[in-house]
Parts: sequence; structure tokens; C-alpha cells
Amino acid sequence: MKHLLRLSLLVLVVVAASCRSTRKISTEKIQTAISKKDTSSKEITVNDTHADTLKYIQGIVDKVTANHIDFKTFSAKMKVNYQDKDGEQPELTVILRMYKDSAIWISVSATLINIEVFRLLITPDSVKLVDKRAKKVHLRSVNYLRELTQLPFDFYTVQELLIGNPIYFDKNIISYRKNGQSLLLMSVGSLFKHLMTISDGDNLLQHSKLDDVDPTRNRTCDLTYSGYVNAVGGIRFATEREISVSERSKLDVDMNFKQFSFNETLDLKFSIPKNYKRD
Repeated sequence: MKHLLRLSLLVLVVVAASCRSTRKISTEKIQTAISKKDTSSKEITVNDTHADTLKYIQGIVDKVTANHIDFKTFSAKMKVNYQDKDGEQPELTVILRMYKDSAIWISVSATLINIEVFRLLITPDSVKLVDKRAKKVHLRSVNYLRELTQLPFDFYTVQELLIGNPIYFDKNIISYRKNGQSLLLMSVGSLFKHLMTISDGDNLLQHSKLDDVDPTRNRTCDLTYSGYVNAVGGIRFATEREISVSERSKLDVDMNFKQFSFNETLDLKFSIPKNYKRD
């Protein structure tokens, strides 16, 4: 059950998954792209303050920022497959509803039997989780996200992850590389080293590789974004996400958005049965 709870907070997580998609950009491919020496790929380290270099870097950051998805409300239905240390697990159906900067409502059902397993409500300062199998309610502070996922998640990070915006994106770009039709950006923040890949031309997020800056930890997270479609308001939305999180153990998640909509009135009803045990 702990793995399902963890999964519910990695998107349910959650964070975007890895495993069986043929479109996955693997860590090995990314590392190959960085190290490969050819005439079409050139890495430039940002170690000077020349005006042209700084202008180019600012232009890249501006392009990434221009594709940031802004919204008032968001709702979606997705299929989620995941694999942990015990192997591939049964498919889940996830209903997601969000009010920006206010609330994230998630319902998780077992697809095969179409029975709701969890209902989750996350606010900027609290987490409420109804476990319908065990008939329990978990009432926690938002720090519960960090405890279960073993990642420095808060409400806003989860919100950005679910909507498809870059997470832990630091504008301190230390190097960049053009590689075919992609542009790779390396930044270092207070928590992670972030290798981000965007498409050259439309500047859409393709991949993020996050490595802990703490050398004593072997924590890493890979996120892949694909299946972009045009949404209302000119939003480019990635309907397929892959997330792979590992430290002492590994969790792979595939998310496939079947339906989604922006800026509609949503019902975030969250009732707690009286006979459920509170934890």
C-alpha cells in the first residue's frame, strides 16, 4: 500500500515516467548526446560575461518561459502504469482537478475493476488522503509529500509537474549544447543539477534529468514529455509523460492523458465518511 500512496503523491504521483514507451529519452541517450563529439553538436560553457553570450542565454531562458502554461483551473483523466521493485503493477485510472495555487484533487481507481482506491486533496499547507480499501483517512501537513516521495516536493512543485511545466528550473545556465533538433541546457540550483532538453524551433520541453547536488546522495529523477497537442488559448500540452525516480529503490511511472480541459468550473467535493478511522 505504501507504494500506491507514494504513487498517488507522484502525480499522483508523480513528478513525468520511464519504462516502456518507445519514445522515451533514456539517461544513456542523454549522456551520449552530451559526450558525443561531431560537427553538428557543440557545447558551450557559460564562463564569461560577454554581452553576446549573456544575450543568447537570456534568449534561451525567455523561450522556455514563453511556453510556461498558465491556467486558472485544469482537469484531466489519465491512465497510469507503474513499475516498482516488485515489477509491473495493475493499471490505474486517475481523475485530476486543480485550482491554480489553491487545491489539487485526485481520484485513483483500479482500471480493471473500476473501483476508486484513493481520493486525495492537496492544498498549499495540507494533505488529505482517503484510503477506501483500508477505510482510513490520513490528515497531514504538506510535508507529507516529502515523506512519501522522498523528494523535496511542495504544493507548487506538484502543480507544475502535473500541468507539464519544468520543475526545479534554475535560470543560472552554466552550459548549453545544440544537438540536432534539440537544445540541451545545464543549470545548477540549490537542490539539483538540471539537464533540460527542449526542441529547437518550438522550444517545447522534451526531457529533464535531475541529479542531487548533495554528493552523499544518489538521488535522481528523469522526466520525459511527448505527445504534444494544441489546447485552447494556444497552450501546447504534453499528453504523454514518463517519470523515473530512484535513490535506494526505483519507481517508474507512465502517464497517458486521455482527456483534459482548462479554465472550466470544477467540483472539488471531498467528503470523509464518518466510519473511517483517522490517522
